[in-house]
Order: sequence, then C-alpha cells, then structure tokens
Amino acid sequence: MPQTPSPPQSVTLHLVICGRVQGVYFRDSMRREAQRLGVAGWVRNRSDGAVEAVVQGDTAAVDAIVRWARRGPECAQVERVDIEPAGGVYSGFNKLL
Repeated sequence: MPQTPSPPQSVTLHLVICGRVQGVYFRDSMRREAQRLGVAGWVRNRSDGAVEAVVQGDTAAVDAIVRWARRGPECAQVERVDIEPAGGVYSGFNKLL
C-alpha cells in the first residue's frame, strides 16, 4: 500500500530585523514576499527603529522568508536578524501599524 506523504512541518518564528529598515518599504515588501511564499503572520515597525515580524508556515517557506529578511528590499541595510521560536496560529499575513 503506498504511503501518503506527511504534511510539511509547520514552524513559527519571531524576527527582529535591525539596521536601516524603516522608511524603505520593508513592511509592505515583506508582506508581498510572505504572500508569495504562503507564509502567515504579521510585520510592524518598532519604536527603536527595528522591524518586528512573526512568520509561520512550512519549514521551507519560513526559511525562505528569513533569508529574504536578512537582505530586505532594495533600499534596506539589514545589520542583523534576531530569531526566536514563537507560538500562535495565523492565517494570512498582515502589515500592522
């Protein structure tokens, strides 16, 4: 009897992206990239100048959005991305204020 492939492993991560990441369309660009990859979660600016996000999806898609976050949109200058495991259940990807 053929085996049914198991569903992809889901992962949820909290990202804090530091550098020149505000005022360069980082949030909107990340929202578009997340939608393209099928990643759920949210992204917002922080008062300390960083951008914060929670990303959730299958491991390959989340790995891809993390790679994208390490470079960001064209005008961004990402210095580092701090990553921690996160929880919650998300549907869609939202740009928060």
